[in-house]
Amino acid sequence: MSEFLSDDELKKLDPAETHGFESPIPTQPISNGEFFPGHQSEKQKQVESLIKEYSDSMGKKLGMERRQFLKTAAGMATAFLAMNKVYGALFDVSPVEAATPEKADERAKRYSGEFVCDLHTHFLRDDTRLTLFVKLREWTGRVGFNPELAKEPQTLEHLKFGNYVKEMFLDSDTKVALLSGAPSDIATDWFLTNEMKADARRKLNAFTGSRRLLTHAVFAPGQKGWLDDIDRAIELKPEGWKGYTIGDNTNPTISKYPWRMDDEKLVYPAYEKFMKSGIRNVAVHKGLYPPGMEAEVPNLKQYAKVDDVGKAAKDWPQLNFFVYHAGYRYAGGPPMQGAPEVGAAQFENTGRIDWVSDLVEVPQKYGVTNVYADVGAVFANCCISYPRLAAAMMGMLMKGLGPDHVVWGTDSLWFGSPQWQIEALRRLEIPEDMQKKHGYAPLGAPDGETKRAIFGLNSARLFGLATGAKAAWKTDPMSEKKTAYLAAGADRSNLAYGWVRKIDS
Repeated sequence: MSEFLSDDELKKLDPAETHGFESPIPTQPISNGEFFPGHQSEKQKQVESLIKEYSDSMGKKLGMERRQFLKTAAGMATAFLAMNKVYGALFDVSPVEAATPEKADERAKRYSGEFVCDLHTHFLRDDTRLTLFVKLREWTGRVGFNPELAKEPQTLEHLKFGNYVKEMFLDSDTKVALLSGAPSDIATDWFLTNEMKADARRKLNAFTGSRRLLTHAVFAPGQKGWLDDIDRAIELKPEGWKGYTIGDNTNPTISKYPWRMDDEKLVYPAYEKFMKSGIRNVAVHKGLYPPGMEAEVPNLKQYAKVDDVGKAAKDWPQLNFFVYHAGYRYAGGPPMQGAPEVGAAQFENTGRIDWVSDLVEVPQKYGVTNVYADVGAVFANCCISYPRLAAAMMGMLMKGLGPDHVVWGTDSLWFGSPQWQIEALRRLEIPEDMQKKHGYAPLGAPDGETKRAIFGLNSARLFGLATGAKAAWKTDPMSEKKTAYLAAGADRSNLAYGWVRKIDS
């Protein structure tokens, strides 16, 4: 989706929804368009092979084809068994659960009622010109891979509102989601306008009669009339704000208006408006800037780092600053150009992770308590490639910021239904050797204090959401719809939406 991907790079990529293995857990790097994905690693190939082997065997015993088996709770457990076989026992899963659908269903049901609030979600506007996915779907139909796609003009429906509702609220345990967005120097390249997000919130919440959908209002410092845009956005009553310090993240090579969070002249007037409006939750996109992207767009790296967070947080203690992606740098690219193995090696050798380590030092260095980390996209990428790195990042965030300052986000729909990410964190534990060496606390049980805080209770506190026995989402029409959906035999999608590397590229 990002214009950062050049024509030469696109020739090396395939759409994940048509070329990725439909596993409950992705088995190769998937780009959301913000970075160039690396190749499937040898260990990821092993995981994929084991998932196929296990699911064929277990599915046959149950009279199910592989694809259908992998849509079940037992199929999800099978994928984590394969992960443990390759990476070591990082995930809490047993062979009995994978082989016995009743046991897997029982476990899934046990945790399905837990409050999960996803503070990092997206879908695309109906009139988007970011039509790369449309072109890919048309090509898929034209060459005969899926002839149905050739029967009518293709759209980006998988990345639109209807599928968003299905995959967020029916195919996952998410109870409340925050709809975010991204700005652009080209007006039509905004994922959604602030008005579009507010309209989606109105429609969904009117249907449910509860606060199922929250919204960000995107602000773009430096653009013509941007402060007036904030005034108009305030009238829409968003639950929070979202900014990109590199400016135009969709078209970074032409980005005209990068900014720093601690720019007193440019940005502080916006903070003043936020504070007066009473809408005090401010999310800022950080990280996802591997060396490969630095080589292509070197001038924006300084804005992707987190060295401007501390002063802004200290100067504006009334605001809550959410650092998206936890500032994690190594999002993708070929070896030594930003792939997860670089981040993994860095941690194992030095105990640090660019720029997550810098972020977690902010509270002590600046004496602030209003900095939070969102784990959207980076947890997804790390847990499928180097789960030890995912564990290290979670341990680092909890130790430096505190478990009450880490919030859940998935960056879906780019990664399909977020259920696999939810299951990954529920099952993940920080290895004992890592706990001892770095002083990290364990993540604990799926429904333990730490994971419940990360999954939703921290967000509930910050956004004023109900989570108790009388919370409206427990009995609203969406809850009833999901019950009927599951009773009818839910057809959960294991698709992801993005880019994967061609095998021979």
